[in-house]
Amino acid sequence: MRGRDRRLPPSVHYPVTAGRKRKPSAIPKQCHDRVKRQRLVVKEETVTLIANGADELPTSNRFSSIQCSQRQEKKRKKLKRRQKSATTEAHRRWVFSTRDLSGYKDKVVVVSYNILGVENASNHPDLYSKVPTKLLDWNRRRKLINKEINQYNPSILCFQEVDRFNDLNNLLKKGGFKGVYKARTGEAYDGCAMFWKDDLFTLLHQENIEFQNFGLRHNVAQLCVLKMNRNQSNSDVDTKASQIPPTRSLIVGNIHVLFNPNRGDIKLGQMRLFLEKAHKLSQEWGCIPVVLAGDLNSMPQSALYQFLASSELDVQLHDRRKISGQVEHQSQHRAYRYQNEDASRSRPLVHRWSNEELRLATGSDGVTHLQHCLKLRSAYYGIPGCCRTRDNYGEPLATSYHSKFMGTVDYIWHSEELVPVRVLETLPVDILRKTGGLPSEKWGSDHLALVCELAFADDGSSS
Repeated sequence: MRGRDRRLPPSVHYPVTAGRKRKPSAIPKQCHDRVKRQRLVVKEETVTLIANGADELPTSNRFSSIQCSQRQEKKRKKLKRRQKSATTEAHRRWVFSTRDLSGYKDKVVVVSYNILGVENASNHPDLYSKVPTKLLDWNRRRKLINKEINQYNPSILCFQEVDRFNDLNNLLKKGGFKGVYKARTGEAYDGCAMFWKDDLFTLLHQENIEFQNFGLRHNVAQLCVLKMNRNQSNSDVDTKASQIPPTRSLIVGNIHVLFNPNRGDIKLGQMRLFLEKAHKLSQEWGCIPVVLAGDLNSMPQSALYQFLASSELDVQLHDRRKISGQVEHQSQHRAYRYQNEDASRSRPLVHRWSNEELRLATGSDGVTHLQHCLKLRSAYYGIPGCCRTRDNYGEPLATSYHSKFMGTVDYIWHSEELVPVRVLETLPVDILRKTGGLPSEKWGSDHLALVCELAFADDGSSS
């Protein structure tokens, strides 16, 4: 029986006559008294349960826990819907140069990708609190990464946070890639890896930088000289000397700069040394073009960014702890910082640097001014994008996203002998937020790959 039906005392009987309904026979007075007493007891017990504070607590707790679990379930379902929506909308598109570069023949597609080291993911669970454990699994992530980069038809791959090189190498060699690896020094497990299409390039020279040899921590960098192979597509070119396409070679650099936001001296020192080595190699191999890629752990328009873009930096005008712009990004709203950035730069501030800090940053005692000889341009800055994916200066709004950070720290820079043909836009910030954090169902790292196609500026076919 359900609802309002109530069972009567067993001593009460209702005679039943087939064929028609009859009213129950009269209930003896003593039965009435017994029913009243039972009802009274039930009523008293009910009142006692409500009035007793000791009995009230577990009832309240059970109700609260049910409400709490329901709210949590609703949140989980809402996050799942958002993540599903983000996966559906998470499409990246190519944006092309406003120049007509269709006639350029010698082009290379460069990818820079911090793929999230396996050890780093497991050692920092607080960064991935909203990411399901299965999405952090390396076996799953490496397949996603491989599938993703194959869609870009890349020529050169620069990876950071690599601690499973053999796994990557086995996957990529099936696609015709060859690669080299440089592990970090010290106790860290990750390093940098560079791959290139074997049918497109020949490795002429390779060298690594171990920054600890210069007192600049345990980070590392790679530099490779790659020569483009002449393939069948050039066989129909006139064989006269004046018509033979020039031999194309380029320097490709790959770096993962120190994370620590407070050690601007170390960051500048690593970047200074990286640029010096790249320029020296370029000169030794006939002033060939340079492409530099990596996770610089520095924000757009920071002092370190300006050093790359303008080729010089007066170190004493900047606070060592703000060289990379990470601290300001964490503590201030982006729009506020941009509005006040120029005003703060105009002030003649002098920040105290110790002699040791200056030596690490500039490489020499008593030197406060940094310079490098490469004329570099950011590939993404060189091709305009939309406001949903770019900041006020043309750089991506976000190349990395986890529980503690959303912003841009990854870049591809090139010397003026190269021109950007197209770049792959990053994801809009609103779509990124829907994922709840990277990695996700679609993306295998907490960073987004940067992808650009570059052409040689002196390509004769463009005339």
